[in-house]
Amino acid sequence: MDLSTTYLGLNLRTPIVPSAAAPLSEDVDNIRRMEDAGAAAVVLHSLFEEQLLREKFELHHHLEYGTNSFAEALTYFPEPDEFHVGPELYLEHIRAAKAAVNIPIIASLNGFSSGGWVEYSQLMQEAGADAIELNIYYVPTDFDMSGAQVEENYLTTLREVKAEVTIPVTMKLSPFFSNMANMAKRLDEAGADGLALFNRFLQPDINPEELEAEAGSVLSSPHDMRLPMRWIAILYGRINADLAATSGIARGHDAIKMLMAGAKVTHVCSALLRHGIGYIRVMEDEIKRWMEEYEYESVKQMQGSMSQRHCDDESAYERAQYMKAITSYESSYEPERTLF
Repeated sequence: MDLSTTYLGLNLRTPIVPSAAAPLSEDVDNIRRMEDAGAAAVVLHSLFEEQLLREKFELHHHLEYGTNSFAEALTYFPEPDEFHVGPELYLEHIRAAKAAVNIPIIASLNGFSSGGWVEYSQLMQEAGADAIELNIYYVPTDFDMSGAQVEENYLTTLREVKAEVTIPVTMKLSPFFSNMANMAKRLDEAGADGLALFNRFLQPDINPEELEAEAGSVLSSPHDMRLPMRWIAILYGRINADLAATSGIARGHDAIKMLMAGAKVTHVCSALLRHGIGYIRVMEDEIKRWMEEYEYESVKQMQGSMSQRHCDDESAYERAQYMKAITSYESSYEPERTLF
């Protein structure tokens, strides 16, 4: 039974890839355990550009504070460039992970400035990353920014990074585009080696008693997989970029669905935080048992088999299926009886 797949030009033993599973991927020993449990590759937790700049500014402030009080203070502290600020810790983590395991290590970058994306991507490549995932976690709140401008920012970021690195680059996207199909096509044409669908934005909640905004649910649920599954099925075979499924994949059976829709790999995060790293093996065993029961010889045999292109009812992924579901739903609600 062949569970192998390819993603971003990388040959992977299985399609199960732990994805940005912070705090799990922050520990090299955990990455070793992921490999031992059967992980085909690992997407590291994201390097946030905002965090790097904040650390740099705070260090500069404390080194400069009070240096003009006395003449002696001008040379009391070392120069800022003697400190390891910025992305050094993350880059060292890449190097340590590469030395510890034999599976591919995919670095993840969450930035906001044009120069930042390029600079840190180059450093990640030099540190030995096998690929880079550009995790664009961006909520546009500028009332004067058009949708076209938002999309162009994504495309500009991709083009600039691709021009400076030689390793594969994948884009982790949100679903909030006016035309997801067109955006995927344009990113594909701009050189994206892969698209990870979708980045699940954490929605805030409100505590009415404390009058505070709070973080909403952090971990995904199986219901969250429906949206990426739909779009992977629509995009499969229509763009060249590899498709990675992320959000809500809780079991091996969920991974099978994503592969049938057209995914090359299935990213897993919340399931590992709930059940532990060893759950990777549980998912792989479930995939094997299902393939044996239904006589599949390889993962490649099932990839895209239930995509829109290969589905008898193409409307299953479009609006017509919505109307069908609504009109065929049978409610179990019974009105209360009254005496009048």
